[in-house]
Amino acid sequence: DVQLQASGGGLVQAGGSLKLSCVFSGFTADDYYITWFRQAPGKEREGVSWIRNDGSTDYAEAVKGRFTISSDVAKSTVYLHMNGLKFEDTAVYYCAVDFIRPLGGFVPLRYDYWGRGTLVTVSS
Repeated sequence: DVQLQASGGGLVQAGGSLKLSCVFSGFTADDYYITWFRQAPGKEREGVSWIRNDGSTDYAEAVKGRFTISSDVAKSTVYLHMNGLKFEDTAVYYCAVDFIRPLGGFVPLRYDYWGRGTLVTVSS
């Protein structure tokens, strides 16, 4: 079974940092994207950052310069390093994988499997 497990959320003051982890398993693919999405209360799910198996990355404009995505292939883990957190970063963060017909990007419907979210709360 394909599984993704996100962790690392918590409560942090504005300006602080957190590191999220997404451990994935259960699939093999020559090409895939692992992406972090987030959903704030009352808002639609939005893409935050993706990393492709070749190491390429992309970020939403709202987080560029503050967030960094990385991966440890040996540990089957993708990380999201979040610095300079703002109140508006408060959301449930999800990781997802696109590997069946990999296109990547920030369109949630493209993603094949999702992990349960981890809550990030930024106090102002």
